[in-house]
Amino acid sequence: MTKNKNNQAIWGTRIQNNTSSFFQKVGNSINIDKRLYKEDIIGSIAHVEMLFKQKIISFKVKNKIIYGLNKIEKEILKNKFEFNTKHEDIHMNIEKRLFEIIGDDAGYVHTARSRNDQVITDFKIWMKSSTNKIDQNLSKIIKTILKVAEKNVETIMPGFTHLKNAQPLSLGHYLLAYVEMFSRDKKRFLKNIESLDENPLGVSALVGTSFNIDRNYTSKKLGFKKPTNNSVDTVSDRDFVLDYLYCSAVCSMHISRIAEEFIIWSSDGFGLIKLSDKVVTGSSIMPQKKNPDLLEYIRGKSGSVYGNLFTMLTILKGMPLSYFKDLQDDKEIVFKTNDTLVDCLKILDEVLNNFYPDKRKMLELANLGFITATDLADYLVKNHSMSFRNAYQKTAAIVNMAEKKKKRLEDLKIEDLNKIEPRLTKEALKVFNLKNSINSKKSYGGTAFENVRRMIKKYKRMI
Repeated sequence: MTKNKNNQAIWGTRIQNNTSSFFQKVGNSINIDKRLYKEDIIGSIAHVEMLFKQKIISFKVKNKIIYGLNKIEKEILKNKFEFNTKHEDIHMNIEKRLFEIIGDDAGYVHTARSRNDQVITDFKIWMKSSTNKIDQNLSKIIKTILKVAEKNVETIMPGFTHLKNAQPLSLGHYLLAYVEMFSRDKKRFLKNIESLDENPLGVSALVGTSFNIDRNYTSKKLGFKKPTNNSVDTVSDRDFVLDYLYCSAVCSMHISRIAEEFIIWSSDGFGLIKLSDKVVTGSSIMPQKKNPDLLEYIRGKSGSVYGNLFTMLTILKGMPLSYFKDLQDDKEIVFKTNDTLVDCLKILDEVLNNFYPDKRKMLELANLGFITATDLADYLVKNHSMSFRNAYQKTAAIVNMAEKKKKRLEDLKIEDLNKIEPRLTKEALKVFNLKNSINSKKSYGGTAFENVRRMIKKYKRMI
């Protein structure tokens, strides 16, 4: 329960009996929201500067408050500030200390302001900053993928559908799929800054204020594009939180997908990549083991990020307007999500810098499963005036024959092919070559080596 310098609860005149100690314990949030101290101080300084500009407080009071707030920030940075659960949250902890430093003039800091708009302002400032940091981490991931892709433009591997060999492609091209995913994540997060860029400060508890404040001034001071439009919506709005959590969930899903991919690829059954000792762990009982624990960790963490989104949706779904105590949980949910996502992005970047494709094994696997069959079907369409469905049937028959003979397509002789399609010549055998197959996919977005090189250059320019 928050008290002023006279040791009286702020609401003590109205609520004269002491709040239960248990409620005080469960109702305080200082251990969660203390990380908003910097934003709270910045917001308060902008607020009192606006109050002075509007002639609501004096020059002397403004300077005293700013002095006190700067002193508090220094105390926090030097670990000399006491975060007290008795004072409920970061806003009241700072205000309490401000009373101790400058006296009764500290009371002016809350003029034309409620904790309802104060906390959202602090929260939005923090989320804008954290979003930009996530964007930087995503850019780092993309750069790392591009570096690896550039080294593996001509590394041949099988592309999979249903985890079955489908068609050959460039490993570089495969990795660029994740560049696309993480690029979309960047766009989603940066788009969310638009809703974060509306300034809540000045709507007070829920109806605005009778004081002649200037919300455009505080918006400019705090780096917001504009003030929010509706006071009731402002204090009850947590759409920006949901947007942030959704962006985080999608990004976490992308992280989980590449983690799963690498777990499968590094397994003994596939053996397509090797992981450096830097990013694996051992077994407590099996000396030979090297386990992809870090990849499993980030795959698993997607579940907690999803859960945070659903938790927030559930909190909001039955909540009338405007502010309720339920909303206090939003910060813990966002902080946990942010910390988890940033950790996962850093881990993924570390893994991407410490894995090595087994090019021999990739090529070996690409030579299995009649992987160039589609190329023959395309050849029949282009060279023998055949519909694709008819060409498909002819090629399927050739695959069946190769399977019975226990031969690869490229090991068949033209005489074998002619039993199914007499018009085929030795020229058709070239389509079975893996490199030829890949380089034939010159359509925009395809896996041809030159396409991949052009896309890498394009991505580099974009970031």
